[in-house]
Amino acid sequence: MASAEELVRDMDAQGIEVSVALGYGWCDPGLARETNDYLLDAARRFPGRVIPFCSVNPCWGRQAAAEMERCAALGARGVGELHPDTQGFDPGNAATMGPMMEAAQAHGLMVLVHSSEPVGHDYPGKGRTTPEVLLRFIINFPQATIVCAHWGGGLPFYALMPEVRRAMTNVYVDTASSLLLYQSQVWPAVARMLGPDKILFGSDYPLATPGRMLRQVEETLPDAGERQRILHDNAAALLRLRR
Repeated sequence: MASAEELVRDMDAQGIEVSVALGYGWCDPGLARETNDYLLDAARRFPGRVIPFCSVNPCWGRQAAAEMERCAALGARGVGELHPDTQGFDPGNAATMGPMMEAAQAHGLMVLVHSSEPVGHDYPGKGRTTPEVLLRFIINFPQATIVCAHWGGGLPFYALMPEVRRAMTNVYVDTASSLLLYQSQVWPAVARMLGPDKILFGSDYPLATPGRMLRQVEETLPDAGERQRILHDNAAALLRLRR
């Protein structure tokens, strides 16, 4: 856990202009609301530095939609991190996800969902939200802006299939926890397969700080335009940030 003050302090130390701050996949509505209020307050205390997302559980149905509407009115720009395994829902179930996704689109909120690889080493947080599950979620809500965390659990590698690429028109991946998952060559590999316009820089702070990942970007992506899109422009456009 980290406070807003610690976040901004570390941003200053590592040259980060703006951070997106997300809660966890809470199961208790009261705890989710308390955390949402903290993030909204952090955005007010550090204007222009902290962008808040709100946490809900799709299983709450209309209650989730109401909390999203409340948070959007107070400045939230997105929803997440959804964590299907912890929160006990299937993101590929359109009936479960419907009320929340309708609210997200109505209020212009992007939706960030935890993602896991179907293979590879085990680690705390690895679950069953694999590319197959994510693709069902994406196909059910083609107009929504969806961010698949942690490189989408490998979903970008399937973007070489034409039907998967078409389905991912409004889908992005973030790079959170990249150091714990992949070799550094994942940056140019995904930039080639999915495109640099679809990658959002994320660190999973405070589990990991941005410094080492920023160095990887510099070392593996020689094109300054690609680096600019991944580190700034893509997120700035989605979050409607003014310079």
